[in-house]
Amino acid sequence: MTEVSSLTGRLLVATPVLADPNFDRAVVLLLDHDEQGSLGIVLNRPTPVGVQDILGSWAELAGDPGVVFQGGPVSLDSALGVAVVPGESDALSSGGPLGWRRVHGAIGLVDLEAPPELLAAELGSLRIFAGYAGWGPGQLEDELAEGAWYVVDSEPGDVSSPDPERLWRAVLRRQRSELAMVATYPDDPSLN
Repeated sequence: MTEVSSLTGRLLVATPVLADPNFDRAVVLLLDHDEQGSLGIVLNRPTPVGVQDILGSWAELAGDPGVVFQGGPVSLDSALGVAVVPGESDALSSGGPLGWRRVHGAIGLVDLEAPPELLAAELGSLRIFAGYAGWGPGQLEDELAEGAWYVVDSEPGDVSSPDPERLWRAVLRRQRSELAMVATYPDDPSLN
């Protein structure tokens, strides 16, 4: 088997030709990517469910909008917390605060079983995701080869975008290549 180059911490941005409705104009942050497969969360699918309604103790730390996001079609009954630890804090340079595990740069996973007070002073932003997106060994590589996804660098602000519905266009627009033009792709090209 050929070695897989890790895409952990990068974004998968759905191409306009991706036919799966679960990922229409999705922006996925890859939390883990190796020979065993890939796991990510869709950053731009807010639900009407408030964080207060399911994880009340974490509601005050959740950024705007204070709702749960649908992280993907797998395990919708499970919750993942993703948070940014801002700046070059002492906690970040020593691996991060207790209850937070670095994924990439300042972005990490939060142990939702930990008391929120443990992290309150360290977190810059927190999002709660119900479910995740998952790919078996080689499956994501096949989708990349088929042109289903653009792979771009993530920025800490992507996790806590205050306007998640516009994240797909915003991520594409900031690319310094022809990808920036894809941001103007119409929702329904048949209407052109």
